[in-house]
Amino acid sequence: MATMDRLDVAPDADLTSHYAPLYERVQQRISPLDWQLHLPSIDAISRLKRERNAVILAHNYQAPEIFNTVADITGDSLALARLAMDVQADVIVMCGVHFMAETAKILNPTKTVLIPDLAAGCSLSESITARDIELLRQQYPGAPVVTYVNTSAAVKAASDVCCTSANAVDIVNAQDSDTVIFLPDRYLGAYVAARTDKKLVLWHGACEVHERFTGAQIRSLRAPGVRVLAHPECPPDVLSEADFVGSTAAMSGDIRASGATRVLLITECSMADNLAVELPNVEFTRPCNLCPHMRRITLPKIEQCLRELSPVVEIDAAVMDGARRALKRMLDGR
Repeated sequence: MATMDRLDVAPDADLTSHYAPLYERVQQRISPLDWQLHLPSIDAISRLKRERNAVILAHNYQAPEIFNTVADITGDSLALARLAMDVQADVIVMCGVHFMAETAKILNPTKTVLIPDLAAGCSLSESITARDIELLRQQYPGAPVVTYVNTSAAVKAASDVCCTSANAVDIVNAQDSDTVIFLPDRYLGAYVAARTDKKLVLWHGACEVHERFTGAQIRSLRAPGVRVLAHPECPPDVLSEADFVGSTAAMSGDIRASGATRVLLITECSMADNLAVELPNVEFTRPCNLCPHMRRITLPKIEQCLRELSPVVEIDAAVMDGARRALKRMLDGR
């Protein structure tokens, strides 16, 4: 899909004045030049949302100019999964990766769900297929399959229940079996295995962003008074260096609860940019690993998808039914 070029748009005094309060909030993360380039799309998106009766969902890893200016609902994958069910709009625009857009469609089958770039994929999601699950069930008959939400609709449909990093331990413990097949993130799986009496059968998948962090890197960045927070998709040597391990929502909650003023955030670095807008008194120091797939979502692409109501997320009906069952079991906590 082609994107609209805003580089030749001169600053608009009316737009600058109208959105001045919004820019005051984000000016530490968006330069004045970038703000002028973003303004026409921000204004157009605002208008198109009203015309289309649309709502924009944005994951914590989205760029600050998306997360803090045009998004209506923000959060981690669990929060977006839950809040998507209460959306009253006719159109949902998912600013995230493809499996998140599929999840929004599964939970809102009668609504139009758009993703600004169909190529916004996920290395973790692409590490496993429904056929892989079929073979694992043959190897471990009777073992329930708990699947991380960072997977395709087809993989969810082949599973018994989904989970997120926020509720993975609880979902595994809720299974009526001593052996549980846990897919596909091997690092999240190892983290869960250390916190349950269940025997976990793990897959070899990993997030290309989180697996690049190392324990040595964290030690080199640690300093007096710095609180280290890490996502459980990181390797074990990274987690062992952290003061707190949890989902993106849990990390945000820990910063607020702990009163930390200096934070080393070990996850996709846009989250630190977005938290810095909300918590200007916290100093965020972090190694910056960006998700290339999240970066495919841009303001011009959001504007264009709202204008054209495309690309639309479509899922086979049978797959949707199976995936919805697994997601609803997750949301019910079982």
